[in-house]
Amino acid sequence: MSGLIVALIVVGGIVLLIVAGIRFMWKVAEPNEAVIVSGLGARSGGEHEMGFKIVAGRGTLVFPGLQTARRLSLAAQKSQLSVDLVTTQGVPVTLKSVVVYKIDDSMKQVANAARRFLDNEREMDRNVHEVFTGHIRAIVGTVVVETLIRERAKLAAQTVDAARGEMERLGLRIDSLQFQEVEDPTGYIENVAKPHQAKIRAEARIAEADRDREATEQEQINAAIKAKAISESEIEQAKRRAAADRAKAEASQAGPFVHAQALKAVVVEETALAQQEAERQEMRLRTQVVRPAEAGRDARIATAEAERREVELRALATAEKVKVEAAARAEERRVTAEAEGGALERIGRGEAEAIRLKGVAEGDAVRAVGLAEAEAIRARAKALEEHAEEVINVKIAEQLPAIVSAAASSFKGIDHMIVLNGAEGMKGMLGQVMGAGVAGVSMFRDLFATNGGDRANGAKAEGSDEEGEPTEEKALSSS
Repeated sequence: MSGLIVALIVVGGIVLLIVAGIRFMWKVAEPNEAVIVSGLGARSGGEHEMGFKIVAGRGTLVFPGLQTARRLSLAAQKSQLSVDLVTTQGVPVTLKSVVVYKIDDSMKQVANAARRFLDNEREMDRNVHEVFTGHIRAIVGTVVVETLIRERAKLAAQTVDAARGEMERLGLRIDSLQFQEVEDPTGYIENVAKPHQAKIRAEARIAEADRDREATEQEQINAAIKAKAISESEIEQAKRRAAADRAKAEASQAGPFVHAQALKAVVVEETALAQQEAERQEMRLRTQVVRPAEAGRDARIATAEAERREVELRALATAEKVKVEAAARAEERRVTAEAEGGALERIGRGEAEAIRLKGVAEGDAVRAVGLAEAEAIRARAKALEEHAEEVINVKIAEQLPAIVSAAASSFKGIDHMIVLNGAEGMKGMLGQVMGAGVAGVSMFRDLFATNGGDRANGAKAEGSDEEGEPTEEKALSSS
């Protein structure tokens, strides 16, 4: 088992080493560059056989020690040119321009550029500068300064066409050539421009003089029109002042009359205003008071009429309903009366029999109760005669708490009581309460004895006949 683990670890390490080695040897060319691989086995197949391999936009394996990989930029380059030349007129000028170029994308052109500029891109800029400097001198030196100024784009295109063959041999492609500025140290261009400038200045002065003359003429016309307008305005003002003076004089003479007329007009206007105000008040009264009152009256009349009609209809409906209900109740009462009559007859007979039996039973019960009470009265009377003192003591004991409570009720409304002489005062007060209680007991004893004797004598007299035996009639009356 341990050997298997070791084997797996070894295999994994080998795989990792292989992957790391491939990753280290794998070279990828970016979209704007080419990888030039030279060394053992580095061959480029196809029509153009070369002693190295060109890889653009993809990747390839490079074996260290056996092969070498170097990168060549395919991005656009820019070169500033400043060329001193002499035109056919013998005028020395300095032409400043800029050329934009790059290595061509075809394998043949990349190979040409790689053989010349690999690891030395500054040499590429120097070659481009030399090629274009020579062609610019050759082409621009055959024209005059005026043509150079007016036909820059045409001359630039001719220069590019002339240099295209040489640039292809170098593996380069021209994207653009622009003539930016022409410097003239002798002042030829400035002198050439002077006649045109003088002509333009003269034309400007002539135009300015024409405009001044036209402006002066227009100013004179405007001044005449202005003077005429001022004269007419002064005449009109004089007329207006004369009219104003005349009107002022007439106004000063007719002042009282105008004042009276004004007062009359004011009175007339005030009268009309008062009449309008009265009409408005009347209209407001009719609108806000009379018409709402009439509308309320009409509404109340309509409401009363509707209520009367509703009451009539409700009364007719109620009368009809009462008539029907009365007939139904009459029929119901007739049937009920017949049924109740038979039932009452039967119930009456049953109740009469029950009352008779109940009366008999109650008579027997009353008779028995009367006899028992008569016997009890005789026994109490006899006991009172034989043991009157004991009975009075028992009754007094039963009523003693009430007697004491009544005696102490005289102190019930007292919130605070001050006892003088200490214990002697307290003893005196309790003695008064006890004295009142004893007096009450004596009075109760006398009263009970008197009432008890009378009750015993009455009971004895009522409970016995001449032979001393109770009769049935007396017992019943006593009960």
